[in-house]
Amino acid sequence: MRDDLRGLPALNAAHESLIHITIPVGMLQCNCSIIGDPVTREALVVDPGDEVTRILELLGRRRLTVKAIVSTHAHIDHVGGLSKLHQYTGAPVLMHRDDLPLYQAMEMQASFLGVLPPDLTEVDQLLKEGDILRWGSLEAQVIHTPGHTPGSVSLYLPHDAGKVSLTDQDGKGAGNGAAPASQSDDSRKSDAQSSFSEMGGSEKPEIRVPQLLAGDTLFAGSIGRTDLWGGSTEEIMDSLRGKLMQLPDATIVHPGHGPMTTIGRERETNPFLQPE
Repeated sequence: MRDDLRGLPALNAAHESLIHITIPVGMLQCNCSIIGDPVTREALVVDPGDEVTRILELLGRRRLTVKAIVSTHAHIDHVGGLSKLHQYTGAPVLMHRDDLPLYQAMEMQASFLGVLPPDLTEVDQLLKEGDILRWGSLEAQVIHTPGHTPGSVSLYLPHDAGKVSLTDQDGKGAGNGAAPASQSDDSRKSDAQSSFSEMGGSEKPEIRVPQLLAGDTLFAGSIGRTDLWGGSTEEIMDSLRGKLMQLPDATIVHPGHGPMTTIGRERETNPFLQPE
């Protein structure tokens, strides 16, 4: 386990009833998350920014069927693989209405980075505050968290989402801007170092730690930048203080870049979230 993850509960076979794979993709190392039900093998793919072939290989290896593709926001590094993944899986693409203009402005975003624009696809469902996404026995609540972009959303998996099971054996696993945090060389070596968990063995009741996929709204030790298209410092602080900081301290946060953290850790140590 990487040093920056020590002290956090690991996602592993002994303590989780879901499959969670997080891999950094693309030139800006966006964290793409695959969250699957280990029984039905249904999965949600969040922020497929690039390297779709690699994402498809992981889905095939875990025998997962994609039920939906979700974008936490429409910056190019988070949506670059939407069209190709939709083409290969047929899964619907979900995004907040307020980021549609940003998605349609992909040529402008690509020009800013000096890269070719990716293909676009239709957005099949428009997300809004309070929506519940369900796949297999799992569910995620949509939290509209504007500020980094107008349509930024976070996905919250509460502790009681889905059937929770526990095996008798101990398991091992590891999760895998403000400027996006860089990934260590070791974290890029193989997909095996991505965070993942699977259920198996005899069952015991357990309360699963809640999870938050925060996009680029909240990072370990930082928050999302607001100097890009549609960004607002006032709005992101409202999203952070009024919504994300209201979640339980134990909530594990999976940011759009860099290492995971917890709500409690960020409440105590994040310099942007300290009392004024």
